[in-house]
Amino acid sequence: MHKPQTPAARILAAADKLFYEQGIRAVGVDAIADEAGVSKRTLYNYYPAKDDLIAAYLTGRFKHIAPSDAPAREQILAYFDRLASMLADGSFRGCPFVTAVTEIADRKHAATQLAVQFKEQRNAWYRTLLERMEVPDPAGLATQLQILAEGALASALVREDPGIARAARAAAEVLIDAAVKKKATGAPTIRRGSATRSQSAAR
Repeated sequence: MHKPQTPAARILAAADKLFYEQGIRAVGVDAIADEAGVSKRTLYNYYPAKDDLIAAYLTGRFKHIAPSDAPAREQILAYFDRLASMLADGSFRGCPFVTAVTEIADRKHAATQLAVQFKEQRNAWYRTLLERMEVPDPAGLATQLQILAEGALASALVREDPGIARAARAAAEVLIDAAVKKKATGAPTIRRGSATRSQSAAR
């Protein structure tokens, strides 16, 4: 496998590999420079501080996810299938965003802000798909599904059992189908902003 050709790309690739495999705090700029095959001076020319490199590492892992035209239920369950496949290949070391927040422990750090944005984007993805299905309380169910996925990732990492993701998928299927059934029985659908309007009207 060929290394990225530009020094900046090699530095970022090295940081991505080492930060994810060994941890942000455990890896220094010397190790990253050695892995990238550049001098520390060159590294600092592109990334003046380690915090800049941490932010660049997480930005590179921040992939925008948009719902497709496939059936909403199918997309959500397929995500759990992808989690199961990811956990089964043996290379999973935890969510890089959760790990970064845990290691850095600074709510004002750029890495923490990126982690919050990433998790909010994932929640919005669930919510958009659930709104398409017109289930009651799509925001609440989106949070429940996200908790299932995140819990599966954490538990699988601790127990080294990829089967946990399949159990989370089964639980997600129960929650989604129960919401669809509730909709079919005539339960009111809670849309974005409706709860706020109801609360305001009750005041």
